[in-house]
Amino acid sequence: MRQRNCAGGVVFAGSKVYLLRNEKGEWVLPKGVIRNGERAGDVAIQRAMHEAGVSAKIVAPAGETCYEFFSSSRRAPISNRIDWFIMQASDESHKVNTDEGFQDGGFYPVDEALDKITYSQDRALVNLAFEKYLAFKED
Repeated sequence: MRQRNCAGGVVFAGSKVYLLRNEKGEWVLPKGVIRNGERAGDVAIQRAMHEAGVSAKIVAPAGETCYEFFSSSRRAPISNRIDWFIMQASDESHKVNTDEGFQDGGFYPVDEALDKITYSQDRALVNLAFEKYLAFKED
């Protein structure tokens, strides 16, 4: 099984979190593969900008998730390991990158986002990240 290291962001603007709807209709968070010795944090920032048009900075690590899937293009199973970061957007401006296959996206109140998010581990990640984000903002 091919292992891919990835990084992504749980991007907040106030009490809202950014979600993307991909080509399969799934609501996901911005993320991408780490290549050529890139740093995970840099990839997370770049993917938020590239996929969502969101300018954001990292405020804290959020944890790690892993999942497996079958790649029809590679005709092989893939295991993705993702380092996540809690990120803060400078504002709610965004531009969904439809060239990358994304259909929709935006900042949603956390409760609404938790209802939208397709995968349970992403819901748990957003929930925990929001608690950390609120604690960070209080400091």
